[in-house]
Amino acid sequence: MTDKVRSLTIEETIGQLFVIGLPGPDIDSETQDILEEISPGGICLFARNIRNADQTRDLTNRLRSILEVLPVIAIDQEGGLVDRLRRVLSPMPAAEKIRTLGDASLLSRLVSQALLALGINMDFAPVVDVVDEQRMGFSNGLASRAFGRSKEEAADMAAEFLSVLQANGVLGCVKHFPGLGASQVDSHEELPSVDISEDELRLTDLHPYRRLISSGIVHAVMVAHAAFPPVSLQEYDQNGKLLPSSLSYNFVTNLLRGDLGFNGLVVTDDLEMGAIVNNYGIGDACVRAIAAGVDMLAICSDPGAIREGYRSLLRAVNAGLIDLDRIHLSLERVAKLKGRLSNPLPFDRSGLESLAAEITEFTERLNRS
Repeated sequence: MTDKVRSLTIEETIGQLFVIGLPGPDIDSETQDILEEISPGGICLFARNIRNADQTRDLTNRLRSILEVLPVIAIDQEGGLVDRLRRVLSPMPAAEKIRTLGDASLLSRLVSQALLALGINMDFAPVVDVVDEQRMGFSNGLASRAFGRSKEEAADMAAEFLSVLQANGVLGCVKHFPGLGASQVDSHEELPSVDISEDELRLTDLHPYRRLISSGIVHAVMVAHAAFPPVSLQEYDQNGKLLPSSLSYNFVTNLLRGDLGFNGLVVTDDLEMGAIVNNYGIGDACVRAIAAGVDMLAICSDPGAIREGYRSLLRAVNAGLIDLDRIHLSLERVAKLKGRLSNPLPFDRSGLESLAAEITEFTERLNRS
């Protein structure tokens, strides 16, 4: 850890374990207050934060100046349905479209150049969920977001996307562990109960993780909110309810860290999703996730929920319910990840305009193919 991180108070240390969303496109008094109170380790930007290129770069510059420890400034920039930069650039094609070319490198280069120009240093992508022909009809919102139509295509194209993204200076984050391709509902709305066998999970859904993690290119994994009742790893809470994978020691520590050997950073999907808030209080979920082995907690919208999660985790540590060594282990992983972050490129409005034209040309070529 850097000297700066080593000198953090317990309150500041807990803040480093949170990735938070901001209310709007500017640093208003409400935003300033929560940044000063939480001192978050990361910020996740959404369409509501992005008005135009100049404003977005000003926002990321101000975040770097306000937060004393270099922040992760992340975004979900996948293309297609999940395209936060539509107000800044031409719409980017979805991952599903890319399979017609069998080449994810151009999309990844375009994404990385745009993000660095805007001061964003991490992309919560690529999606490595396996959506084969049998799973295409499921109502989970993933059909257009996944690369390929097989576990091999998903792994190959995600590896290419991730490698090029990171070679160009933006860290990636593979998601949604251990795999949502077979879910039949959207975790934004409710907890998916994924009815697949242990063999299917291990041989199909875990294939991209096993392949990418063993290659050494994965530095961050986002863990999903999902339950897998037929799988022996599935846990239940004290009330007999299915425990989501994001809050499960078996999935995060035993499977991801143990069986797959991943030693990098683990971040939750947004804890304000229906899969979590319909079953747990946000504070309880934060404590459970850290106890399960997660390093960073994503709370992406409500300032009240952010404060509740932060204060609940701080109380749990102060009460000895979570050992301080456990917190420091996650802090080390956060610091290691931050050591890989790149500085933003000089702001170049004309360069972004050229990039927008290149994206338009790429999309038109895909539509013709």
